[in-house]
Amino acid sequence: MACPCLNFPSGLKGMSRKKTLLLFLLAFSTGTLVLRQSAHFSWFPKSPPFSCAPWVSLPPKHTAVAFLKTHKTASTTVQNLLFRFAERHNVTVALPHHACDHQFCYPHNFSARFVHPYTLPPRLIASHLRFNREELRHLMPNDTVYITILREPVAMFESLFSYYNQYCPAFRRVPNGSMETFLDNPSQYYRSHEKYAMYAHNTLVYDLGGDPEHSPEDSAYLPKFIRQIEGIFSLVMLAEYFDESLVLLRHLLAWDLEDILYVKLNMRSLESKLNITSARVAAQIRAWNALDAGLYDHFNATFWRKLSKMDHGCLQKEVRALHQACERLARHCFRGQPQLRPAMQIKNKDLRPWQPSAKVDIVGYDLPGSGPHSDEQCLKLVMPEVQYSRYLLRKQSLKNRRWAVPHRPLSPRGLLPPPPHPAVKAS
Repeated sequence: MACPCLNFPSGLKGMSRKKTLLLFLLAFSTGTLVLRQSAHFSWFPKSPPFSCAPWVSLPPKHTAVAFLKTHKTASTTVQNLLFRFAERHNVTVALPHHACDHQFCYPHNFSARFVHPYTLPPRLIASHLRFNREELRHLMPNDTVYITILREPVAMFESLFSYYNQYCPAFRRVPNGSMETFLDNPSQYYRSHEKYAMYAHNTLVYDLGGDPEHSPEDSAYLPKFIRQIEGIFSLVMLAEYFDESLVLLRHLLAWDLEDILYVKLNMRSLESKLNITSARVAAQIRAWNALDAGLYDHFNATFWRKLSKMDHGCLQKEVRALHQACERLARHCFRGQPQLRPAMQIKNKDLRPWQPSAKVDIVGYDLPGSGPHSDEQCLKLVMPEVQYSRYLLRKQSLKNRRWAVPHRPLSPRGLLPPPPHPAVKAS
């Protein structure tokens, strides 16, 4: 006896069979696509964007991003996740010309001439540069989203003072390398015209293209500068609230949880850090870097206004999901919790972070069984900035060399500074 559910009226039998076949083929194709996508990270189940409110349709991921990489703000960790995103989604990354080393000829104002021709046209840029809106506007596509990250000025200045102690002349002049001595009389040691002076005074304002020497007594300057930044940058993240910043970034760009996973990079050892326990010293740092302090205070308030627009329970849920996913990633890559190591104890030389001086120890990671057959995604996760930049340049050069247009070499006559870190040589 035929099943009653298949007893169609004679005029509909052929049409219903066709519909049934089409539905079966659609379901089969969808299942195959899902299996292929989930195979990319077999250790981490592909999850939809975690949102408390259901999405009727998922928007496409935004891939045109300009990240202003500020100094000593956890920006290397952000850069790393952007580089990994670009590789997974076949996005071209703008990288510095060999003459600029691994930064875009910083501290010079950014110019599109500093971009390596084999990395054109880009949809993502994330290496150190001094912000120049017009040059970036000509380089990047019209749909580019601009983002950056700031750090509380007291903690940031301590990091700058210890990290660049051998490069910034103002810091080198200080007897016994004492930050307190410098802060007691900064003008005795600081010269605004010297190379790398920007590491010693209002570094955030300098990186964002402002005037770090402008008098904080001019009450009109900083508000005007802040309005310019707000008119360009869709998101200003905060290093102190890194995970919450990544949640905002994910929402802004319609990315997946997989796209914002990270481990902390370019960290100093505990012995390399200076303890600031005095309220007087903290006040001196903020007074000396008054423009940076005002800038940070404004965007700190803006940051929390953005978060307040999200449901608090939803925000906590997303931050918790990010923590758990990063822990799963760590268990996969490190067979447990990641262990920070001094550079010379890292067996894989490609994973050794650059050391700014003998007085500062930048720690990094080794991977179990690290070598040619190690998990490539784990290698990229912990790869330091210099090595990752060189790797991407080689990769994109091989891909784009045959289509590259002839270019005129950069003039060496005063247009380019020497590499900011003499120990780092371009490959």
